[in-house]
Amino acid sequence: MIKTKGIISIIFLGIGILNWGQSKFDKHLLEVTLEGTGEQVHFVKTPDLFDERWDTLPQPNFWRHVMEMPPDSGIMNIWETREILEYVWIKDWNKLSEDDKDDYRQSLRNKFNLDSNTRIVMTTGKSDFFQFEKVFPSISRGVELFIEYDTDPWYAQAILMIESPGKLAYSNVGALGPFQLMKTVARNHGLTVNKYVDERKDFDRSAYGSSHLIRTSCIPEAKRILNKFGITVRGDDEYKLWFRLLVLHIYHAGAGNVDGLLVNVVKPKQGGQGFIKTIWHSQYGNFGNSSQNYSQLALASLLVLDDLIHVKCSAMEDCHYEN
Repeated sequence: MIKTKGIISIIFLGIGILNWGQSKFDKHLLEVTLEGTGEQVHFVKTPDLFDERWDTLPQPNFWRHVMEMPPDSGIMNIWETREILEYVWIKDWNKLSEDDKDDYRQSLRNKFNLDSNTRIVMTTGKSDFFQFEKVFPSISRGVELFIEYDTDPWYAQAILMIESPGKLAYSNVGALGPFQLMKTVARNHGLTVNKYVDERKDFDRSAYGSSHLIRTSCIPEAKRILNKFGITVRGDDEYKLWFRLLVLHIYHAGAGNVDGLLVNVVKPKQGGQGFIKTIWHSQYGNFGNSSQNYSQLALASLLVLDDLIHVKCSAMEDCHYEN
């Protein structure tokens, strides 16, 4: 279980004018006062997460469990639904031959009366990667920078919670920095990346590149792709959770891959939770397993963030925190 270590003391809801001035995003923000320093920090509300019951879906709850589990343990789960079957110790799992692993999976199918074609996978705990306490202090800075750059700050919050949280590390495809930007993408969106300087390592500059990418490319591309299917997003529709999750898929997998998936496989008739759930079960071209999981991880991390804020608040007499 994630512990807050008493870092939050007061939470205010519905702030209209923030310390750095009024913005069009104010209605989406929470202001929090940190214990000890009295510093005021800001987070973005995601009411749809609970109003539309995304918090009850098995996929984000599975990944939340994975995020909180240590790397020496694993979960045997149904790949299609992320239903948890059993827990294993990694040291014991690694001692098994491939045939033994297949036999174990079959024993689980028999035990739970599953179809013989049910795909069962083992997923390792990732609490060593998802170090939310370390990234927590930087979220407010990311939110403020995205507001400064006229970009929905929800994306700063979500990306910081799932991309190398608390670390400065390369991904397996070469993305770097708190917002995990590829070299070419970073250069295309205003950052200097060469053998002498890599601005992806600088938090503020990385936030600039990420916000510019989302504002000028990911959001317009999401709208363009949806327009192919007669789905129009305008005004406050941009703040709906399902649309934000689609934008995150474009941020992670690229517009071309998401376009190919929707045109050739998903073929949506409308937006909403059902549309995103279909993406979770669809693959096409380079849109594979990690791409499917991306918005599930975002939802899981938002549930963790809500707890980080809410746990301390619920222990206070005069707290009126709402999602």
